[in-house]
Amino acid sequence: MKFVDEASIRVKSGDGGSGCVSFRREKYVPKGGPDGGDGGKGGDVVFVADPSIQTLLDFRYQRHFKAHRGEHGRGKDQTGRSGEDCLILVPVGSVIYDESENLLHDFKKPGERFLFLTGGRGGKGNAHFATAVHRTPRFSQPGEAGSEAWVRIELKLMADVGIVGKPNAGKSTLISRLSAAKPKIADYPFTTLEPKLGVVTAQDSDPFVVAEVPGLIEDAHLGVGLGLKFLRHLERTSLLLHLIDLSDPEAEDPWVPYQSVRNELREYGRSLNLKPEIVVFNKIDVPEARNRLPEAQKRYNREGVSPVAVSASTGEGIDDLKILLARKLNKHED
Repeated sequence: MKFVDEASIRVKSGDGGSGCVSFRREKYVPKGGPDGGDGGKGGDVVFVADPSIQTLLDFRYQRHFKAHRGEHGRGKDQTGRSGEDCLILVPVGSVIYDESENLLHDFKKPGERFLFLTGGRGGKGNAHFATAVHRTPRFSQPGEAGSEAWVRIELKLMADVGIVGKPNAGKSTLISRLSAAKPKIADYPFTTLEPKLGVVTAQDSDPFVVAEVPGLIEDAHLGVGLGLKFLRHLERTSLLLHLIDLSDPEAEDPWVPYQSVRNELREYGRSLNLKPEIVVFNKIDVPEARNRLPEAQKRYNREGVSPVAVSASTGEGIDDLKILLARKLNKHED
């Protein structure tokens, strides 16, 4: 299934039904008065967070949504039936913006509902307009027109931990080790073309969700590479896991790739750089990385950062990392 995390759609609430012009015509009721009923109310446009939906893919194929109109009033004071609401199902984590990019609603819980457009009111039938001096009104009210608007839907993944790092740092391999996720893994940049989610179960702790986003390169916050498109998925995370490839021959100073990614988080804004993080040295099964490990740890320690070392390929250190992540998350929730 293709991952789609942004969509624009046109929505319209239902028109109200018109009131009825009618008079009583019964055999033994002389001079029957007006009995035109009211029109029914138009249907509303309501967004609903559905946990069974994971992407916005459906909105690529249907971009126009319209609620039903209310029925017209009828004789014998019969009010028209109200129009059915238009229920638009979106994934949990969706954010709705109007045409001016104003935030309308942020869906954080399954089943959450947001009434966006109210249907038009039904018109009054002629029975409402009878008076002592005007006993036979031959007019009624038309139904009120519904409202319509374009909205933009943006999906931000609901994850506890966000895995960040340079391309080829081993994020896909790591998430496959931490969880049951099965991302595409290959030895070239940008293997990950869309975010991946995985559920992690650690010893004596509740399961938590980790998200892998495509690798960040310089100027990702400006749209270079794939970073800008997916940085939003880190906004809801409680903790960042910053992965460093110690075997990268281009990074003689392992502090450089760390600072590069940190800068992109800072430039993107929305306090991403202020989130708590765990720095993880990866690929220590590679001899070059194993040899660099002591000096790299000293370098980071001098900067006040205490990294942990793992091999996502062989699984070395993964269980300890799971426990550390669970503890950090529990501490953050407290």
